[in-house]
Amino acid sequence: MRTAIWLYLFLFVALFDLHAQYPILTPFAISLGAAPSFIGLMMGMYSITHVPGNLLAGFSVDRYGSRLFIVLSLLLAGVILLFQAHVSNPWQLLLLRSISGFVLAFLSPACMTLLAKIAKDHFMQRKLMTGNGLVHTLASIVSPAAGAILVAKIGFSAAFTVLGWTLIVIAFCALLFIHDQPMGKEKTSMLEDRTGHTPHSDSLTAASAGGTAGPYTWIAFLLPIGISCSQGILFFELPLMDTSQKGMLTTGLLFSLVSIGSLVTLSMLFLNRFSPFNRTMVGTGLLAMTFYGMAAGASVPLFMMLLIVGMAKGVLFPAMSSMFIELSGRERYGRMFSFMSIAFSVGAFVGPLAAGVLRDYVSSYFVAFVVLMLVFAVLPLHRYGIPATTVRV
Repeated sequence: MRTAIWLYLFLFVALFDLHAQYPILTPFAISLGAAPSFIGLMMGMYSITHVPGNLLAGFSVDRYGSRLFIVLSLLLAGVILLFQAHVSNPWQLLLLRSISGFVLAFLSPACMTLLAKIAKDHFMQRKLMTGNGLVHTLASIVSPAAGAILVAKIGFSAAFTVLGWTLIVIAFCALLFIHDQPMGKEKTSMLEDRTGHTPHSDSLTAASAGGTAGPYTWIAFLLPIGISCSQGILFFELPLMDTSQKGMLTTGLLFSLVSIGSLVTLSMLFLNRFSPFNRTMVGTGLLAMTFYGMAAGASVPLFMMLLIVGMAKGVLFPAMSSMFIELSGRERYGRMFSFMSIAFSVGAFVGPLAAGVLRDYVSSYFVAFVVLMLVFAVLPLHRYGIPATTVRV
């Protein structure tokens, strides 16, 4: 557990650093002369370059461990931010963001694989994934507003320099304090959680005994695609409300509201006792209806809508991570998390790009609603025995 505590600490600082860029990248790109459609492309390219990185990360983390990739990912991301502080046109920013997307693609599979290996049973895995969600949420509550304030005080260039050096320092700290867990066979207890039933009763597919991976059901990966697509649309739209200095501060606070909503449901630890599948269905339905309300102009304040979006995310992300852990054996955690990250990357690419192209014709929030409702409708098909395409890795 000491490794988990160090990992949570470094993740908090690293995620604080990365989330601080959310409210300032769009105004920075606009200051360089970028059009909204180009900004959507830039956000999408950052996500799509995750895909080759995720593919490499999956097999590499399983073979070489997590520590090397956590350190290198943070270090190189920090160096890229130092270069980003000196860009002079949108195309340079697009190139650096694309490279950053590839580099940071290794971070999430490596961290989540290490957390999954630390756990002794599925119930502990669920708690560790909830802890991971709490760390993400706590970092994202204060970091968007902090990033906007930092730019207001010292400007874009100095802010990116500070954030870059912070990541470099964290990379060297991770090198000293994070250690890989030895590879070993899963114990029988991994197949039975504290509620007394086996994982296959909770998930789309169970991990088989002795660390052998169960089938990867492609239909399950529609879930992270839909979620990241809707979040990409939200992250694209909020900063465009106002690109002034006052607007950046407001946007930072709005991003923080989403994280506060996530903190509310992540703090409800009793939710871990419910089926990951059921939690994903509830969270997806709640998220879809909230985006529909935003698209329809419901007479609900924006800050309340964003709090509900955050609460849905707080239910979804730990449940989804637990569900995907139960899809794989211990020896294939890296590959399983890399496929999940690829699905996130695809959705995060499609979301902002679609918003940039379609926002003049239809509400971007309605696009998010349609995507989430399709996922909500399709995801139960495998659960109730309707055949779906599967693949083993």
